[in-house]
Amino acid sequence: MNKTLIISMIYLLIFLSFSSSKNNQEGDKKMSIQITSNAFSEGEMIPKVYTCEGKDISPPLSWNNLPGGTKSLALINDDPDAPVGTWIHWVIFNIPPTETGLKEAIPAEKILANGTRQGITDFRRVGYGGPCPPSGTHRYFFKLYALDKMLELEAGSTKAQLLTAMEGHILGQGQLIGKYKKSK
Repeated sequence: MNKTLIISMIYLLIFLSFSSSKNNQEGDKKMSIQITSNAFSEGEMIPKVYTCEGKDISPPLSWNNLPGGTKSLALINDDPDAPVGTWIHWVIFNIPPTETGLKEAIPAEKILANGTRQGITDFRRVGYGGPCPPSGTHRYFFKLYALDKMLELEAGSTKAQLLTAMEGHILGQGQLIGKYKKSK
């Protein structure tokens, strides 16, 4: 090998190493939001009251560490363990960045008093639909996104429409995972 080729390869390796390191730092920044619930902890069972076997009401959620420049928040709750593919339990967006959480039992209304909008779930209705797995223990992901804008998206939109509207506008994100298994 000639000397120029070897030097070029060394520079390329240094560049790739720097780029990879920078991307990892950006990825860490994107997962910077801390989302919790006082009803269940990360990886623990979701109480029955928040499921189809209980009152089927949304659990209380809280968050912190929003990135600067956040103009709105969006939350998607889904179950990747459903036998028919990922099942959508909740789509809620345009949550004002001044909110530090969602209270228990958010009403099933398309537009809430503070302007927050809710979408359609795989239950074919607006608002939260709790865990109701047909068999086994399923995982339920509550994914929160900080966005650099309010979304021009109609209430009653789907998860797919929300994801498309969020493209290029995500400043940060976080998630909380709960589990549930039916008692019957």
